[in-house]
Amino acid sequence: MRPLKFVRSRTVVIALSNIDTDQIIPARFLTTTTKEGLGRHLFADWRYLADGTPNPEFVLNQPASSGCEVLVAGPNFGCGSSREHAPWALVDHGIRAVISTQIADIFRNNALKNGLLPVTVDEATAGWLLKNPGAEVTVDLAASEVLLPTGAKAAFHVEAFARHCLLNGLDELGFLRSKQAEIERYEAARAGA
Repeated sequence: MRPLKFVRSRTVVIALSNIDTDQIIPARFLTTTTKEGLGRHLFADWRYLADGTPNPEFVLNQPASSGCEVLVAGPNFGCGSSREHAPWALVDHGIRAVISTQIADIFRNNALKNGLLPVTVDEATAGWLLKNPGAEVTVDLAASEVLLPTGAKAAFHVEAFARHCLLNGLDELGFLRSKQAEIERYEAARAGA
């Protein structure tokens, strides 16, 4: 995982409520255990027409969305079944942070473990972002705040362990491996007891 200290990007907005994990990555794409390439299936049922060609009306297919690393969505983003493929697809597409007033708990946990920052903000901040697609924002994990181009700031919370892992580019296994020397010292000291 790449360390995630802050993201400075234009936003891409999907102003819908209750976007579930099957809409983020349809179940037919869950047959893989690798993360690479899942970005092409992100929002597949919205993003592509029946013949497989890109839907020009869908926001991710529009030129203004190219390179955007921050997705802004309506409330209850990531609801539905638990699937790590949802944050995998978002990250593989290039999204580093998702902003909403409410993010489903299971999706939040899967996102944090896979290098995607779920950001919950207040109604006023979310309302401004939803009405201003393409706004240049800074999501600062170190300061735990979103900075809008208006100068307004919105605080958000990320649990301490998840924050540490994101800032250092570690997943849970990577964190344990970073403690290898300490674990070996502890085991060696206990071996003689």
